[in-house]
Amino acid sequence: MEKNQVVVITGASKGLGRALTLAFAKKGAKLAICARGETQLESVKKEAEALGADVLAVQADISKAQDVDRFISLTELTYGHADVLINNASTVGPSPIPHLADTTEKDFLHVVQTNTIGVFLITKRVLAGMLQRGTGSIINVTSEAGNTGYAGWGVYGISKFALEGMSETWADELSGTDIRINMIDPGEMDTVMHALAVPDCDYDLWKPEKVVDVFLYLASDKSKGVNGKRLRAQEFTPASEEAVE
Repeated sequence: MEKNQVVVITGASKGLGRALTLAFAKKGAKLAICARGETQLESVKKEAEALGADVLAVQADISKAQDVDRFISLTELTYGHADVLINNASTVGPSPIPHLADTTEKDFLHVVQTNTIGVFLITKRVLAGMLQRGTGSIINVTSEAGNTGYAGWGVYGISKFALEGMSETWADELSGTDIRINMIDPGEMDTVMHALAVPDCDYDLWKPEKVVDVFLYLASDKSKGVNGKRLRAQEFTPASEEAVE
């Protein structure tokens, strides 16, 4: 990626979001990060600043339109624009994840509001500036549960199916521009979210820090022209870049 890019990351207080924040900080990005948990978010901000990064950290819930507008308005006020948006924030809902027949309407709507509608809200808000500038990269974090239906992943899987459809539709709408929207499936990782989704996990998991390379690639000029793709982070290597294109 290019130094001084303005990179917006949601759900940045822990897990993959934290790993991405620190990875982009090491590359010289200007960062705008948000999460619902303010204490953990401030801790990540300090870690990134210790690496030399400029960091705007805003407590925000991306499922709420007013929080999205406040976060992106502060980003634009601070940095002028956004070059990259990484839609990482999500929720699994109740843990362990209930079967659909046991899922309440309230829980169903909550998960979809965060994982699908929240992504729609912030993408639409950021996209306006990207279209004005004629460039930008949007990266949506998906899941294998959003590509194949699995019992036990419930409404979380459904919300990611919707995310993938929205990503493909938006990518097609933006074809012919220099703005690109792609998806990354990070695979199963050693995170709090995975522990909530699979509380009885008895197999080895990747650390979030091991999957950041594909995000750095999609944020960089190397990926210009790559649009509407779905990449698996745990299968990505530098040699994969030509194959993606």
